[in-house]
Order: sequence, then C-alpha cells, then structure tokens
Amino acid sequence: MENTHVSAFSIYERVLQQTPQPIEVAKKKKRKTHVQVSKSNNKAKRKHTGTPVLTDAQKMVGIEKPVRGVKEVSKVVKGPSLDTVLTGLAKINNSRERASKLFEWLIHPIPPKIFFRETWEKKPTLIKRQNPEYYNGLFSTAEFDRILRDDEVQFGVNLDVTSYINGKRETHHPPGRALPFTVWDFYKRGCSLRMLNPQAFSSTVWNVLSILQEQFNSMVGANMYLTPAGTQGFAPHYDDIEAFLVQLEGKKHWRVYNPRSDNEVLPLVSSRNFCQSEIGEKVLDVVLEAGDLLYFPRGFIHQGNCLPDAHSLHITISSYQRNSWGDLLQKLVPVALEMAMEEDVEFRRGLPTDYLTYMGVQNSDKADPRRSEFTARVKDLMRRLADFAPVDAAVDQKAKDFLYDCLPPLLTPEEKASSVHGALARWENGEAKDASIHLKGHTKIRLIRDGIARLTSDGDSILLCHTTDNSRVYHKEEPKNFEIRDEHTDAMEFLIHSYPKFVSVGSLPCDSFDNKMSLAKVLFERGLVQTSEPLLPS
Repeated sequence: MENTHVSAFSIYERVLQQTPQPIEVAKKKKRKTHVQVSKSNNKAKRKHTGTPVLTDAQKMVGIEKPVRGVKEVSKVVKGPSLDTVLTGLAKINNSRERASKLFEWLIHPIPPKIFFRETWEKKPTLIKRQNPEYYNGLFSTAEFDRILRDDEVQFGVNLDVTSYINGKRETHHPPGRALPFTVWDFYKRGCSLRMLNPQAFSSTVWNVLSILQEQFNSMVGANMYLTPAGTQGFAPHYDDIEAFLVQLEGKKHWRVYNPRSDNEVLPLVSSRNFCQSEIGEKVLDVVLEAGDLLYFPRGFIHQGNCLPDAHSLHITISSYQRNSWGDLLQKLVPVALEMAMEEDVEFRRGLPTDYLTYMGVQNSDKADPRRSEFTARVKDLMRRLADFAPVDAAVDQKAKDFLYDCLPPLLTPEEKASSVHGALARWENGEAKDASIHLKGHTKIRLIRDGIARLTSDGDSILLCHTTDNSRVYHKEEPKNFEIRDEHTDAMEFLIHSYPKFVSVGSLPCDSFDNKMSLAKVLFERGLVQTSEPLLPS
C-alpha cells in the first residue's frame, strides 16, 4: 500500500469533525441528581475526622459528605502565599528542613506526623480550606498560555488533548508543536488539556518539586490538568503513584473508589481505563474548589468531571513510583544469589537427576513424597540466602536510580553567589576576566544540598552520583556521576555526613594537602559544593 503524507492540520480538522459531542456537553445544563455514597468496608472502622461543609455546587448535584474512613479537614485556613513560603525556605540552612516545611505547608492544617501515621498509603485525605488564594503563584491558566506562546510545547510529549464521552476516552491531538491557536480551539470545543511536565517550563513548579523530593527520597513529578466546564477528560482508573491533587482555579467534582481487590492495593503499575460497571466501592464524592487538596494512595480508582458553571485547573503532585520493599528486593535478591553461589557449596549442588518427573505444574497433583522434600529444600536455601543479602549495596542502587530520576536543584540567590554559578568569569574587552578562583585551606565548604550526591560502587570503582546536571525533563540526559579516587572516599563521606555544617578544606581527611585541594576543586567546579562566603577572583 502506498504511503501518503497527511498534514497535521488535516488530522486536526478531521478529529474536530468527528468529535462534536464535547461542545454540546459543555453547553448542556446538568440535571439535579442524587449521588449515592456507599459505606466503606472494614476500613470504615477508622475514625472520621472533621465535619464537611457542603458548597452550593455540591448541593446542586447532590454530593454527600465523605463516608467514614476518609480523613477530611474542612475549615477556613489562612496561610502565607507561596512566594512568601519559598522566600522563607531559601533562608533555611538545611535542605531537608526546607522540604519538611514545604510539605507541611502543602497539607496544612494536617500535621505531617499525623498524615504519615494515619493516612499515607492507607486512605484518601480531603482538605477543604475555603481559601481560594491558598495555592496562588504555583501555576495558572495565564502561565500556561504564556508557555504555549514562548516555549516549544509538543503534542504527545508535553501536552495531551483528551475527552471522555459516553464511557469512552479519546485522544485528539495531532503531532507537532502545540501552538495557542490549536490548543485553545481544542479547549473551546470541550477537550481537556494535560501538561505532562510543567516543571520543564515553570520555574516555580520546578522549585517546589525539587524541594519536595528530599521529603520523600523519591522522585516528585507533576501533571497539569485544564478542563472546560461541563466536561470530563479521563476515564476512571487508578495510578501507581501517591497523588496530591492541588486545586488552583475553578472547581471539579471528584469520585474516589476503594481498590477492587487486595491485589490492587498499592499496585506496581497504573490500571487501564475502566467502565463504570467495573469500579469498586465509592468512598468519596466531593467538589474541590480553588485552595483545596485531595490526596489518595496508589490503587484508589478516581474520576473527575467539571460542573456546568466553572472550568477547572489543578496540578497533581506525585511521588513514590516503584519505591516499595519489593522493588528493593528486586535489586537485592539477584546479587545475594550470586554471592551465595560463590561462597556456599549448598547452592552449587546439582538438582536431583529425576526432579522433572515429579515437579512442575503437570505433576502438581501427584502424591509423591519427593515433592515435599524438594519444596523443603528450596525453602531452606531461600532462608540461607538472606545471610548473603548485601542490603546496603542494594539500597545504594535504589539511591542511584533516585538521583537519576531527580530534578536538578533550583538554587537560591545565596547558593548561587557562593558556588561556581556565582563566579564572576566573563568575556570583557576582548579577553577572559576573573576566570580563576583559588580555594585555600581555611576556605569552608559544604554540599550545596543534602540529597544532591551519593557514593556508590559499580564493582570496580567508587562513583559519586549527583543531580546537579540533571535535566528538568525526565531522563533526557544520561545519569550523572564521576569516579572518586581511593584517597578521596573518606573525605567525601566526611563532607556528606557533615551537612549542613561548613567544614574547612584543610579539615578533609585526606593523606595530603594536595588531595584535599584537588577534591574540593573538582566538587566546586561541578557545582556540588558552596563556600561559606562568596569567593573573590584570584
């Protein structure tokens, strides 16, 4: 069959001709209906906190309060603006403490200790603040419009265009750059817009996520969702991440359902799109308004639709993807087995010559005593395997993956001024000026952030993995690391453990002063350390 070229505009035009329904749905007025909220299962024994306040929009569609087992806080919550919060965080000396304070602001007024003890990975949490300005400054439709005009946003890479009508989800975007004319026309026709990585275009979102990743010790990502009034963009589904839905503008009606079975509690991968008849027990039916927050663990099915009288803009902040005990064991067990086979002859002994005659699925119904003996032998070897488990090495491999996933840090003015990023090197009057800075023995240094680097091993050498050169686009660059010489490993550990204190270059535990200076120099030049005071050109 001969290939023929079809322009992006032709695809776009055809899609719009085939999907007129979203426009009609957006204009229709919803009838008043009563939405029945089911009681939760055994999880309902947990205490219900707070008394929900129903808004006019909730009463209009008959939305009831959350059932028992869903934590809700509903009160007028005042708080500092995000700009004020970030300005204050920049003055905190410890990046771990910054992350803790920012997370505390994100879920305020719920104390983080209570959140992690009572709801994390267990049940949804709803915070209704009655303060539409609480999250102002994080992101907006105006910021999204600016990004479309100024940046290279690509359909399918950075932006999805979707609709969900009559139980069917469709994707509508053509290939190529997402220009404002095309994007806003899709939106006007009732399509939802999902920006997959707003942190690549918004410095504020980047800053927030790069700080929060130290709270979770796991990658923190974000998606932005802009939905027209009276429409729904996505089918019911569950995700493989812990989700924090931050409502920024307008309002959105959310329904959240329990996992359908124990096998779908804290799942490893996201689900397919579900039909309404397939989803489980509803535990939450609520309208989020600007300033509200909804958290639910991975595995909780959810769907959101806009009410007829308002659009919705929200950002989903996500974390803890593939960060389970099982994921750690996937790295641990193969190495433990390799070590066991090298060091313990019992793992190297041959299998019974006739084991295929009584083991395997086809022999599983046989009443053969050799089956019990074989299974007992396997279990004994599994117990012995634990003695060979290199737990620290496996954790380092998880940490290596985490550092590769991380966003680079957005430096504060003070961090810039006292690091290589604040160096005065420049081209002036036909020559390079101030291109050299000399560290001295009394110069005090520290890592620029607590979680920015980690010593790992590839078996033959010691590597320092770090995040300073990572891209704001997930895995756009190769993992960043460099080899640490043997004479520098103790000093590198000393620097890591000293954070947030500044230590003098002369105090680094190296065999010679030259080694101390060479390590300090390479760390400074790679942007991994800052000095206690800005350095002047030599």
